[in-house]
This record gives sequence, structure tokens and C-alpha cells, in this order.
Amino acid sequence: MPSASPDLEDLLRLKQGNLWLGKSVGRWHSTNMTLGLRRGVVRLVASQPTWPGAFEAEANRLRKRMLIAGLTAVTFEHIGSTAVPGLIAKPILDLLAGYGPKTDPREYITVSVDAAYEHKGPQGVPGREFLVLGGEEARTHHLNLVELEGDFWRSHLLFRDSLRHDASLVEAYASLKRELAERYPADREAYTAGKEHFIREVIRADHR
Repeated sequence: MPSASPDLEDLLRLKQGNLWLGKSVGRWHSTNMTLGLRRGVVRLVASQPTWPGAFEAEANRLRKRMLIAGLTAVTFEHIGSTAVPGLIAKPILDLLAGYGPKTDPREYITVSVDAAYEHKGPQGVPGREFLVLGGEEARTHHLNLVELEGDFWRSHLLFRDSLRHDASLVEAYASLKRELAERYPADREAYTAGKEHFIREVIRADHR
């Protein structure tokens, strides 16, 4: 019997972990969790204990493909609200992938596109390459490809870790997110802009 292809091996492993990636619709399914949100829509759901495992599964899938392609390994981190236990979040996983200095990210982009991601470019953020998984009806993953220890890398980890270690910050951020989601249910850009001051203040306070 011929061995399973890398794609099939990935899918079998995900299914065994109670996760299933249906590439035809770009959606994750699980008995206790569903990732996926229409582009531009703001919908918040309760924190799910399965999110860290879903992040690890996807990071391992991409890491394996990069290894097969002969690329130097990148460092993956789980960022965004799904990375903070107890925090409400949009049901989209945010991955941060850091590559070494003086590295051309184009080969990593190619591998990610081959893994069903769509490349969106910097999206107004210098030094970042942004990719998405899932169609416009059900985005499931956001991948941020950046230089390891660069500004984007450090600021996002600092904000995540500040929330992870301060329950009062989580409560305040959740309250703001609910308010913005109610105000901008179909305007993701306005929702995101409404969080910027809070995020900047948390980062600034941590630097004092």
C-alpha cells in the first residue's frame, strides 16, 4: 500500500486531534469548536480551550512543509485574543512566524501559499507579509510573517503577555471589544481601529 502524501498525513493527524480542515470550504470543524468568520464581519465568541492545540497543529503543519522545502525553521507564536485564556475573540487564529535577519521571506510565502494560504502582502505594515487561510466566507487563520525580534514581533508578544498576566487588563479589553463589536458588527476596520489606543497604552505601560 503506498504511503500517504504529506497533505493526507496532515489531515489525518488533525482529524485524530479532533480537528478537521476542509480545504474545499476553508473551514475548521470540531465537535466543540468551529473556527471561521466571514471577511469584514465582527463576531466574538467565548474563549475555547481547544484553541492552543489548534494553533500547535497548524504551526506544525507549516513547519513540516518548510522543512520539506529545505528552509531554515521559523519561530511560531500564537498571538491575538485566541492566545489569551478567558478572553472573548473572533474565531480566527492569529499566527506569528519569525524568520532570521537578512532572510528573504519569499520562499516562506511560496510554501505557505502551497499550504492553501492566500498572500495579501504587507497590508500597510512595513516588514510584514500577511497571509490568510480560508475563503472570504470563512477565514480561519491569519499568518503574520515578520523578522524575528523586529518591532512587530516584540510589540505583539508584549501585548499578549501583558494580558496573560493581568486579569484586570483582560476584563477591560473584553469590555472594549464587546462595545466595539456592537457598534461595528460589519466593519472590521473600524472595530480594529477602536482597539488601537488601548493596545498602545498597554505596550507603553509595560515599557515604563
